[in-house]
Amino acid sequence: MSARGVLSPVPSPGPPPARPGGPGCGTTVLYVHFHPAAGTAALDEETYDGLLGLLAEVTPVVEALPPDAALLDVRGATRYFGHDPVELAELLRVRTLARYAADCTVGIAANPMLARMAAQDGAPGAIRTLGAEPDAVAAFLAGKPAAALYGVGPATARTLCSYGLDSVGRIAAAPLPALQRILGAAAGRRIHERARGVDPTPVTPDARARSMGAEHRFGGDELDAAHRRRALLALADGLGARMRRSGQVARGLKLTVRYADGSSTTRTRAFPEPTAHTPELTAVAYALHASLGLQRARVRAVALRAEGLDAAEHAAHQLTFDPADEKARRVEEAVDRARARFGMGAVGPAATLDVA
Repeated sequence: MSARGVLSPVPSPGPPPARPGGPGCGTTVLYVHFHPAAGTAALDEETYDGLLGLLAEVTPVVEALPPDAALLDVRGATRYFGHDPVELAELLRVRTLARYAADCTVGIAANPMLARMAAQDGAPGAIRTLGAEPDAVAAFLAGKPAAALYGVGPATARTLCSYGLDSVGRIAAAPLPALQRILGAAAGRRIHERARGVDPTPVTPDARARSMGAEHRFGGDELDAAHRRRALLALADGLGARMRRSGQVARGLKLTVRYADGSSTTRTRAFPEPTAHTPELTAVAYALHASLGLQRARVRAVALRAEGLDAAEHAAHQLTFDPADEKARRVEEAVDRARARFGMGAVGPAATLDVA
């Protein structure tokens, strides 16, 4: 293994090559395990949501694995950005450290199961790549205990071990009918395939969450209310874009302000109608901020959470016949198209340019 934490499979005899659709299809799946910032026991929900949003800046195919992991399919991202999966993983690690002071371990492989196993026991900052060649996959799996195979629980592992199938290599070499007699037809076939590195499970973006959040941490004690408002504008703009991209609207917005002494204040307000319109999100965020009367408060972070998410097609929109509102929505649609083509950083509110 290199200093960067990349697995270097050693060729060795193993089970027969996997069938098409298995590990030979390319190294395109990332399993990302986040580690909380120093001094923090675990990721809080808002930080985890923010990290998922960061992953979505690279690919829309992100499957959340709460409370601290996610799967990404980066086939499209490698073509779009012109970077291989390792380079994308390195980029994501830098961004998680810079934005949330959280490190991560990344496993890269041809399918979700192998990516999970590649990342297993990796230290924070490790990026472990398992090659897609069948011989490399077989060598990687062969010596692992039966319980290390994803989907094999303690009871199944004990059953397999009682028949002498105590390693993944032995399971892979066992005849399929024998495994089916031991575990049943469906389970036997599934374990037999996984022991050979085959996992047809796709990376599936999660069913719509009921809330979505983002947080901005200041470099020190932020006393300037105008600077806090600019940070709120950036958060509202990002939340609105994420909701519109996923076809969702929010029924309410929650503001959390964290102070230098570790305490926090939270305020929530419902929208007159469900929305993902950035100006409406921003107006409510500003109103919640103003209601706190912070004045000279030593603020360390502000966070926004869109709550009561629902599918946009289920929400009614009251027509206003306001030319300014119609123009703002047309501009928003153009901005969304530009971001979809060139990335989130391609265009945004000018007032957020100096938000650090």
